[in-house]
Amino acid sequence: MASDTDKAAGTPRRLFVYNGGFLTQSRVRRILELSGYAIKLGAPSDGDMVGVWGQSPTSGRGEKIAARKDAPILRVEDAFLRSVLPGRAGSDPIGLHLDQNGVHFDPSTPCDLEQMLATHPLDDTALLNRARDAAARLKALHLSKYNNFEPDAEVPAPGYVLVIDQTRGDASVTASKADKATFQDMLICAMTEFPGSKVVIKTHPETVLGHRDGYFDASVEDGRVRLFADPVSPWALFEGAVAVYTVSSQMGFEAIYAGHKPRVFGQPFYAGWGLTDDRSPVACRERRLTRAQLFAAAMILYPKWYDPYRDALCTLEQAIDTLEAEARAWRDDHLGWVGVGMRLWKRRAMQQVFGQQRRMIFEEDLGRAMARAEGRRVMVWAGKAPDIAPGIARVEDGFLRSRGLGAELVPPLSLAIDDLGIYYDPTQPSRLEELIAASDGLPQAEHRRAEKLIAQIIRSGVSKYNLGGDAPPDLPRGRKILVPGQVEDDASIRKGTGAVSTNLALLQATRAANPDAAILYKPHPDVEAGLRAGAVAEADALGVADAVVRGDPVALIRAVDAVWTMTSALGFEALLRGVPVTCLGVPFYAGWGLTEDQMETPLRRGGDVRLSGLIHAALIGYPRYFDPVTGAPCPVEVIVERLATGAVSRPSAGLRALSKVQGMLASYAHLWR
Repeated sequence: MASDTDKAAGTPRRLFVYNGGFLTQSRVRRILELSGYAIKLGAPSDGDMVGVWGQSPTSGRGEKIAARKDAPILRVEDAFLRSVLPGRAGSDPIGLHLDQNGVHFDPSTPCDLEQMLATHPLDDTALLNRARDAAARLKALHLSKYNNFEPDAEVPAPGYVLVIDQTRGDASVTASKADKATFQDMLICAMTEFPGSKVVIKTHPETVLGHRDGYFDASVEDGRVRLFADPVSPWALFEGAVAVYTVSSQMGFEAIYAGHKPRVFGQPFYAGWGLTDDRSPVACRERRLTRAQLFAAAMILYPKWYDPYRDALCTLEQAIDTLEAEARAWRDDHLGWVGVGMRLWKRRAMQQVFGQQRRMIFEEDLGRAMARAEGRRVMVWAGKAPDIAPGIARVEDGFLRSRGLGAELVPPLSLAIDDLGIYYDPTQPSRLEELIAASDGLPQAEHRRAEKLIAQIIRSGVSKYNLGGDAPPDLPRGRKILVPGQVEDDASIRKGTGAVSTNLALLQATRAANPDAAILYKPHPDVEAGLRAGAVAEADALGVADAVVRGDPVALIRAVDAVWTMTSALGFEALLRGVPVTCLGVPFYAGWGLTEDQMETPLRRGGDVRLSGLIHAALIGYPRYFDPVTGAPCPVEVIVERLATGAVSRPSAGLRALSKVQGMLASYAHLWR
């Protein structure tokens, strides 16, 4: 069987359509093109196919023409992971089902998926491991077909029976020969079989949005039965349920991976394989499958997944990465933001990243920002935030930032929001610290993703600022230690250092502990540009160090045996590349058993973590990424590719001019930072 990433080879097959959506929905059209179909209007001839949307009201047009011309039909449907918002809200699908025999929800004609479930060996170990990993990721990330909910939204107290409503007249309900009476029977069974439990009826998202009615309304509510319409994570609902009842909802499929054996009153694709309690069995389904086999067929082999960043078909894993980035952005931003302490040059980039759901408002004063919030959240640039600001999120650049320096007004590709503290301040907890501490509990697939990311970064030579250059060719012989200079008035120095808090003191401490080593001092580029404090005269530096070096920090890391630092991000870069790091301050990566720490670290960092856990927290879990090519939220792997190839944003001509002016006015830098 062909790989799930293979493009159709050879000449595209002509696909004649009679539904305007195939022409107006560019994402649907593109997935079909990449899958080997050329959309056409008119009448099919020999070798052509007719494309219809599932069993929608418009599918009859194509079905009649296909019958008249004896042309095969391709039925197109959304995949089981679709988007953040429902399609009726304008969201593009991330994947499609392209079925030449039927549709997955209609058991009367076995579709490609049903035939696969019945006959495919589904015994490949690598495939089944992928299925288990992907299912665990979906649960951990709270991803479903639609994702316009907040994962921590409140759900009913545990111990309830979950009954899943659907939209009235939905094709999957009709195909199961179900109707309102079926839903009423389902509710009665739930109440009868669990007489001591509350019953929670989950309303369909499209009913909540007012698009279509459901089968249950307020008339069924009493002291025991409750309609629940809040947008919450299905995975959180499953966790509190003692049983799950459905007719044909996709939530029944997901309930299987949450550990339930759902009671099924219709005939959906996931019924009849030994994983459900079927109240209306499908006679021809006799095979017994494992959860991994069902998932592998339905989520890996059957759909066509689309990568919007590379404009290509992709794997399920890449589709999950994309949906994770999109869902996170919506969940963070849908209420809107008021930004405080954002200099004028930063605001366009902030608007691009955080203002796509609801346009940002900017204020200079925190009090005015709170007054104007009106339901919005408030974010403050971390360096401008008060030490204690309950309910205020801090924002700061991520660790894969740009090609060029922030001090040179190069816009960031990654930004981190922190509603607890901020990563560079060890005096208080931060979200990054929490993510690192919890990293051992990640699904193993996430650790493997982090390991692949490490390899990708090392292979591509990407770093935080990607300034380029080579390591100096005439480095001293013997054991070499790289000492990165820092901006001495930087918040990470003020918050995270003790006795050693200047670049010269760092050099002196490193020499005292390593009298025989060759010490290489790398000044900070912002300091050398005259934009920030922390300059050490070259003569003073060479009085302690063996050489003052410049150039590509990645090349320098590769050339040395160790890094000694206060709190520099270059220490994190070295850890990522397997170079030992000694910390004389308390950066975010200290205190986890991965560094040699010369200063006491917070007790809350007591446990050792894996390098993959640290990298996952710092580069996947903590920051948000903005793709400069598509203008959309994206996974970190896309940003690594963009940085490696140079496909990144450059400052506008105005910002480049301003950057030059600020270099001449460095003593007034507080005006634009």
